[in-house]
Amino acid sequence: MELNADFSQRAVVHAADMDWVASPIAGVDRRMLDRIGEEVARATSIVRYAPGSQFSRHMHGGGEEFLVLEGIFQDEHGDYPAGYYVRNPPTSAHTPGSKPGCTLFVKLWQFDPKDRAGIKLDTRTMQFAPNQARSGVAVVPLFQDGWENVRLECWEPDARIKLQVPGGLELLVLEGNFVEGGESFGPQSWLRLPPGSTLNAVADMNGCRLWVKSGHLEHAQPVPGTVWRPPQR
Repeated sequence: MELNADFSQRAVVHAADMDWVASPIAGVDRRMLDRIGEEVARATSIVRYAPGSQFSRHMHGGGEEFLVLEGIFQDEHGDYPAGYYVRNPPTSAHTPGSKPGCTLFVKLWQFDPKDRAGIKLDTRTMQFAPNQARSGVAVVPLFQDGWENVRLECWEPDARIKLQVPGGLELLVLEGNFVEGGESFGPQSWLRLPPGSTLNAVADMNGCRLWVKSGHLEHAQPVPGTVWRPPQR
């Protein structure tokens, strides 16, 4: 399967308007945002676990990154309520599930293959700090290395956001709304801009809160079943 697989193009999915698609595991459904591959795939998705659902234990060959949107995600390492940001790097393994049910924003097979940094952050305890270089924007840093910059951003009401993104950009709306390219983006709306783009957006009268990743799209994207080679400089 290939879905929004051309990373040189702008991509938009308003996931809240989509039907849920069943996965091979009973009780686990998905809204797919981008994907290259079948069940083992380079993928970005909204994933919903019904109460009591669980995957079998598995290893993340290309890493797994997720943000808990609703409910409580669980594995043998702990419980992760809404607001937790987790990075399970390549070669990590777990048995994921949820007794009460949960909804996640998930990215698979998108790590630097050399990355081994496991991260678990409760963003509910973290404070937004004003970004001195960007008026109307406050930030909670989540992860940064030479491959990517991941953060939460809060845009003030009516803030006009202009940001050059030489390495590409992804946004997922968590709360509120903004307008970009003549489109309105609300909760679970996802926007991907290719390297060399400029983000031009306007927050609505109540502002918005977003998950943001930048820089990663200038790198060759690892895909399951292929031999990864770094981009030529």
